[in-house]
Amino acid sequence: MTDADLIEAARTAALKAYAPYSGYSVGCAILSTDGTLVTGANMENACYRLGICAEQSALTTAQHVFGLGQIARIAVAGGNGSGEVLTGDQSVTPCGGCRQALLEASHLAGRDFEILCASGDGTRVERLTLSTLIPHGFGPASLSDASPG
Repeated sequence: MTDADLIEAARTAALKAYAPYSGYSVGCAILSTDGTLVTGANMENACYRLGICAEQSALTTAQHVFGLGQIARIAVAGGNGSGEVLTGDQSVTPCGGCRQALLEASHLAGRDFEILCASGDGTRVERLTLSTLIPHGFGPASLSDASPG
């Protein structure tokens, strides 16, 4: 799957978002090491803090379909999803909470993930590694000094 295909999958997923409060639709596409593709979209809620991000949605699906340790590549795209196509010219990056969830998956996979961060219209793409997005991240290995529960 090409970068363009992965980004298009994220853009398509964003059109399935439920974003009546912010009006900002985000989609995430995750490709496994064997070529299986899953997607997710943000789902807002009138009680704002109960919403779910596209990345969390896609990670949950990835865990169910092939396991977090099998994640190979990720793309996110966001913008105005109120029409037939996703629009917007600013690239979107995962929020802090999603960066932490992606970090956990990268530790399980044993590799740093490249994340394609795309604009709504897909014309602007930033290639960022997870270690760039969350340097000095706190993950499973950080708990090595904890007492067994």
